[in-house]
Amino acid sequence: MERVLGGVLALGVLGLVSGYPSGAPTGACEDMIPRHTGVEPQHSPAPYVLLTNAKTFNPGKPITVTITGPEYRGVLLEARTSGKTDAVGTWTLPPPDTKFLQCSGNPQGAVTHSNTNVKGNTTVYRWTPSDSTSPVYFMATIAQQRTVFWINVKSVTLTRGPPGAIYLTTGEAGDSAQMGEGNLLLLLITCFLLMVQVLA
Repeated sequence: MERVLGGVLALGVLGLVSGYPSGAPTGACEDMIPRHTGVEPQHSPAPYVLLTNAKTFNPGKPITVTITGPEYRGVLLEARTSGKTDAVGTWTLPPPDTKFLQCSGNPQGAVTHSNTNVKGNTTVYRWTPSDSTSPVYFMATIAQQRTVFWINVKSVTLTRGPPGAIYLTTGEAGDSAQMGEGNLLLLLITCFLLMVQVLA
């Protein structure tokens, strides 16, 4: 009995070592399945939702993505177009306890965990779209722990916005205020011109 218990304990330790506590491997980019030996993804619905700050995108205008739900320790997050497994766009400013992962030849094609520290609803990911006209969605694999993870967690699909669309909530914190002021001025001028036309 002691030999059996010792063997099970040794396998458990080897299993922990064979996980990826410092991030997903590049080999997981396409299928997004963690290479945790002997562990299957959860079959229950994921307790996570991928939220975005917009329903449309324009090239060069950052989109923020937040994973809402219980705290998690591992993540692999990519942007994709329908029917393809290539990562699209570029991730910027990885949040604490995360890092870039090269996918589809892009050094910033995905974001993954850099350690097993807890991440949660306050962890915000920033993605910048490329010059694409195809609709885009975000796909994630999220791990609460090595043996408990969900794959194929998807966001809503974002469509390309019209050229020259007004964005009030993009850019860095300082840029947002400047863009917000500029857009507010543009909105006031537009309203003024419409009033002049109505009164004329």
